Order: sequence, then structure tokens, then C-alpha cells
Amino acid sequence: MTTGSPSYCGHCGRPADAEDHAACAVRLAMEPPRFCTRCARRMKVQVTPRGWTAECVEHGVLTS
Repeated sequence: MTTGSPSYCGHCGRPADAEDHAACAVRLAMEPPRFCTRCARRMKVQVTPRGWTAECVEHGVLTS
């Protein structure tokens, strides 16, 4: 079922293959993801001086 690439954009939450996400990729280089790339749910994001954590209720925690 997994294809090795995300199904959804981590910045806008829209399907990754539905449109051009070049602007989203630029923003994700500087900011943490706001949406889970596996289910498109909005994540709880915490930014600290040492990095960030983003938590999806379904898929767990991502860290920088």
C-alpha cells in the first residue's frame, strides 16, 4: 500500500500528486510540516530553539 513517497503535502494538506507543490516545498525547507503526509490530518506542532516536533493523532511524532 505504501509507495515510498508521501500521499499528501506536509504544508497545505492537499494530495501530493494533484498539483504543483514547488512553493510548499520551499516553505517546508524553513518550517515544520503542518499536515500529516500519510493522512492529511492537521498536526500539533511545537517549535523550540533546538528544532520542532509535529504529532499526528493517527501516525505519531515527527521531529527535526
